[in-house]
Amino acid sequence: MSKKSRRHEHEEHADESWLLPYADLLTLLLALFIVLYSMSASDAKKFDEMSEAFNAAFTSGTGVLDYQSPVSTNQVTSKDETVKNKDDVTSKKDKRNEQQALLSKQEQIDLEKLKKQIDQYIQKSGLTNQLETKLNQSQLMITISDTALFASGKATVKPESKQLAAAISDMLQKFPDYDIVVSGHTDNIPIYNMDYESNWDLSSARALEFLKILLLNTNLDPKKFTPVGYGEYHPIVDNSTAVNRAKNRRVEVSLIRKYQDSTQLLNVTDVKE
Repeated sequence: MSKKSRRHEHEEHADESWLLPYADLLTLLLALFIVLYSMSASDAKKFDEMSEAFNAAFTSGTGVLDYQSPVSTNQVTSKDETVKNKDDVTSKKDKRNEQQALLSKQEQIDLEKLKKQIDQYIQKSGLTNQLETKLNQSQLMITISDTALFASGKATVKPESKQLAAAISDMLQKFPDYDIVVSGHTDNIPIYNMDYESNWDLSSARALEFLKILLLNTNLDPKKFTPVGYGEYHPIVDNSTAVNRAKNRRVEVSLIRKYQDSTQLLNVTDVKE
């Protein structure tokens, strides 16, 4: 019972202290794997949340942070609409200007054609000293010397001059949409007779009388015609000589432009140069 017995006793009490650190290591490893797994799962969730946030930002304008722009959507929309409206107005204005330019060009062609017809009639009839035409930015004007129409101090159109009025009315009826002003003018020599008290009266009577003869053409619309008496107050030359005074005694028939330069003012008494 001595040595053998002690050996068996020693074997029954073998050292197992290494199991403790081994178990601790396994526990730590298990904890590590649990932590790693939880982190992986958390990152996937965060990734999904981020993905949803970007998707929402690109589709609806909102994100996870719900950031609000300092300029509201309504303000941006309003500005866009204002710019669009301005562009639309500019575009419409450009179209109107383009259309008016085309109409003005066609009007110029028409009035030049009428002027040519009247000039040919004047030359053919030998009236170059008594009639003339001028086309400017406001009107086409036919100027008729008073000696071609009236006796001195009178407003009755001479019988032989009625043919002239009829020829002019035939040409005017080709342009029915134009307003026409018939104006009478005198020189500055005062008139005193039983019929007219002043040059105002004489010039007005002459304009009205010539207008009535024009309107004997029933194809003309009386609503388009206006008689005006200017007396001595719109001379084309000074009244210093008898020749000049004869030039100032006149009747003018003016076709008023419908499409004129916007910088030009309508004035039937513009300088005839």
